Amino acid sequence: MLDRRKIMRLPLLGPLITACRPVTVLDTLVPKDAQSELAAVNLAYGPLPRQRFDIYVPTGEAATGGPQPLLFFIYGGGWRSGRKSDYHFAGRAFAARGYVTAVADYRLVPEARYPDFLVDCGQALAAFREVAADYGGDPSWTFVAGHSAGAYNAVMLALAPEIAAAAGYERASISAVAAIAGPYDFLPLRDDTTEAAFGEAPDKPATQPINRVDGTAPPMILLTGTADQVVVPGNADRLAAELRAVGVPVEVVRYEGVGHNGALMSIARPFRGYADILGDVDAFFTRVMAGAPPFGDVS
Repeated sequence: MLDRRKIMRLPLLGPLITACRPVTVLDTLVPKDAQSELAAVNLAYGPLPRQRFDIYVPTGEAATGGPQPLLFFIYGGGWRSGRKSDYHFAGRAFAARGYVTAVADYRLVPEARYPDFLVDCGQALAAFREVAADYGGDPSWTFVAGHSAGAYNAVMLALAPEIAAAAGYERASISAVAAIAGPYDFLPLRDDTTEAAFGEAPDKPATQPINRVDGTAPPMILLTGTADQVVVPGNADRLAAELRAVGVPVEVVRYEGVGHNGALMSIARPFRGYADILGDVDAFFTRVMAGAPPFGDVS
């Protein structure tokens, strides 16, 4: 697989990745983007320990041109693992592209079940929007992005009105979504991960993004690797078909030979040759701000 073989060839990363969390190793050792910095740590959006978020801001030339658009990034981990401190590389990467960027922790299984982790993400998004102007952000352009389970969360924030109501944000405040290697259509529940997160939901079809699409959804870019064996690329194709059917602008981008973790790794500076996910997301959001459809699929 592209994901592990190439990272294992790099000095230091190979030996360490066998003993540590791969994302921790990635974040610790890869160089971060210049023209960005961590501006705020552990801002609270609720009373619980995991209800905290960090803010990254553009600096230097990346900060020119007045207030910057917002980007709320949601990490994955199967709704049972993950921590914002492992995603400095992502926060810095998007900030260097000119986005005031937030990365939030949220409650995980077994502490939380559906829809708790979605409500947490929504509350973090609302809190981020409230303080963003203090960090040079422009809340009138608010983008949401995520990887894997985080991509699911990002899409559901844009689709589910009951989550927006519970969390205190407006669905219409989300300008567009970038969903990287996300699951959007996974019933029946076939594994321990999804059973733990969604098994207690009384209306399981309502947990699926593919069943929540309507014409009020924001534009979306769905990015997937053709070698992803964790979340098969068909998830993106099926969600895109539903979005197109109701007239929502959507783009599917496929990266040949890229696997599930490789899609995330490509956001980090040393691995951008695998897939230009960072550039494709930035270009899509820029087109949204310019009001410049149409959008089409890219392989």
